[in-house]
Amino acid sequence: MKRNWTNIKELEPQIMAMREAGKTRRQIAEELGLNKTQIKNWVNRHNKGAVCKGIGLTPKKRGRKPAVTLQEYKYENKRLKMENELLRDFLYAAGRK
Repeated sequence: MKRNWTNIKELEPQIMAMREAGKTRRQIAEELGLNKTQIKNWVNRHNKGAVCKGIGLTPKKRGRKPAVTLQEYKYENKRLKMENELLRDFLYAAGRK
C-alpha cells in the first residue's frame, strides 16, 4: 500500500473554518478525503503552536541533541574524578576498603 502525501498547509483555512463551525475531526477528515489521524495531528500541532508562539504551527522536534563541547567534557571528567576520590576517601574512613 502506497502512502499518499497531502499538503495540509493548503487545507488549513478549510480545516479552521470547519473547526469553528463545530465539526468533529472525523467529519472534517471525511469531507476533505483525509485520514482522521492526519486531522488529529494537525490540530494538536496547531494548538501547541497557538499556545507557544501565538500563531502558526510548530515544527516537530527531530534530530540529535546539540553537541557537547570539549570544555564541557573536560569539566565533567574533572568533576567525576573528584567525586570518585571523595567516595574512595569515605569508604577508606568507614573501614570498607
